[in-house]
Amino acid sequence: MTRSWTWPILLGICGAVIATGLSLGRGPGAAAPVLLWFVLLAVVYSPVIFPRSISAQEARIRSVADGRPVVFWRPGCKYCVRLRVALGRSADQVHWVNIWRDPAGAAAVRAVNGGDETVPTVVLEGRPYVNPDPAWLRDRLSTTVRSGTTTQDPGDSR
Repeated sequence: MTRSWTWPILLGICGAVIATGLSLGRGPGAAAPVLLWFVLLAVVYSPVIFPRSISAQEARIRSVADGRPVVFWRPGCKYCVRLRVALGRSADQVHWVNIWRDPAGAAAVRAVNGGDETVPTVVLEGRPYVNPDPAWLRDRLSTTVRSGTTTQDPGDSR
């Protein structure tokens, strides 16, 4: 839990220190945009923007039952943030597993990534995809909702 909030807390503290310095030197007008920027970064890199995470075991059970993909992610990962933002409201159609909160999730990611905790790792129909193109996943979500099947592989966009 602590590790999930390390970067957001550091960003908040840095923003406060820099904004305080600017406020003392140039006034609050110069400090406000800087503080706002750091707060925005802290929120983006926190677990707050992600739907509620569940355990890897629960995600597998639910995925088998409803056919929805499982996304293994971790706070502070810019590729995870990119995927989450690109999915928009469709993010609720995915089962999210925070690998920093679930050791079994971290182990599952390492098992398919040669020992590395590379995220986001998406498991769809039992097949893992490492850092898939967000548009590909969005299309798969639409296809899954309409027909219950998926067929194409994503391109790695990293």
